[in-house]
Amino acid sequence: MKDWQSLAHTKWDCKYHVVIVPKYRKKVFFGERRKQIGEILRDLCQQKDLELVEGHAMPDHIHMCISIPPKFSVAMTLGFLKGKSAIRIHRELLGRRRGFTQLHFWSRGYCVSTVGLDEETICAYIRNQDRLDSGSQGELNLGDNNNK
Repeated sequence: MKDWQSLAHTKWDCKYHVVIVPKYRKKVFFGERRKQIGEILRDLCQQKDLELVEGHAMPDHIHMCISIPPKFSVAMTLGFLKGKSAIRIHRELLGRRRGFTQLHFWSRGYCVSTVGLDEETICAYIRNQDRLDSGSQGELNLGDNNNK
């Protein structure tokens, strides 16, 4: 079984595959800058208790697998990561000290996909719930059950 994380009243395993792109899809992730942007994103993930499971920078976009607690929405998390990283990139890498309004680094959108458990595993788990839970309250048939 997976190592589930927990909050006060929640067990969770929420991972997302995210792709973010710089404005106008400029090819800006090379050499030392690529490492520095990776460090900035890792640092920002630590600030919000996010787990950056995997990350890879291509010349014109970044792929990340992020574990986001259910108390945060994906939109809020990516807004934080893109907004704060843009400020830090302008400040630390591009030498700008103030006046960050009207400056853009990332494009407005992003691509996100859930990384979940295998569908067959979930269906088998649902099918076998009555065997797993001895204190069953009764049978609930939610679809065509070909195993009868």
